Amino acid sequence: MSWMDEAMNDLRPWIGRVRTVEDDVGLMSVRRAAGTFNVDPATIVRGTELPPHWFSFIGVETVLQSEIGPDGHAKKGVVLPPIPMPRRMGAGRRVKVMGRLRVGEPAVKKAEVANIVPKTGRSGDIFVLTMRHTYEQGGKTLAVDEMDAIYRQAVPAGQKTTATVPTKARTDHAWSERTELTNTLNFRFSALTWNAHRIHYDGDYTRSEEGYPAIVSNGGLSMHLMVDAALKHAQGTLATYTTRLVHPLWVGESIEVRGEQQKDGKLRIWAADKNGVLCGEMDLEFTQ
Repeated sequence: MSWMDEAMNDLRPWIGRVRTVEDDVGLMSVRRAAGTFNVDPATIVRGTELPPHWFSFIGVETVLQSEIGPDGHAKKGVVLPPIPMPRRMGAGRRVKVMGRLRVGEPAVKKAEVANIVPKTGRSGDIFVLTMRHTYEQGGKTLAVDEMDAIYRQAVPAGQKTTATVPTKARTDHAWSERTELTNTLNFRFSALTWNAHRIHYDGDYTRSEEGYPAIVSNGGLSMHLMVDAALKHAQGTLATYTTRLVHPLWVGESIEVRGEQQKDGKLRIWAADKNGVLCGEMDLEFTQ
């Protein structure tokens, strides 16, 4: 039995566990989100129907400061399973949207540990954690968001991470949208999602402990900006989207979201960094 098999003996009982977080979808919280993405906060009032992907801003975990670990996440076993690897990075999402949140009405997020899978690949041993977040308001399910996170081994002192190999992004896009990934935008997004992972603001920690060359832009922010761009160029009501992040983006640089023309309700988009390296891909479906 490998060490990963032994670890699974402790981790397997976590699969199926559900945490429920209540949220009031507060007016000022939503207005802060609006301001972050250049939406006039004054247009947000009680009862306003929010954009289809803004459920990410509700039901965030509010752990005690004493329960924060050295990487800025909650300590292992407080919120998420105690996976015995120190580095965690978001990898992908599969989202179904059935409705839209309204401001000022009580809502619930149910966070379920959907699966934990040990794997061995090019970059070594990893665990893949899948969380299923279900968002409900008014007795109805509005969105189901399955998120994958990859856990990796520590980077030896003085070495760089070898987790990703850059590939060039497609250049045959029909349209594009560019956003500067400033420190302030990353700070505000992390605050909205209550994400204190130190790779998003602590340069010394990011380089010395996790082996990245610079502060890492928040992957959740990348996905949010990708959906924002898609909504500008698509017709219909967003129903589903699937995302795969393949390369980090760095704070202080830019993200360029590129897309095809929408066809039969489907839209494929992708994201590139300032050097044209592919950073993420997304497939969206819309209903009329």
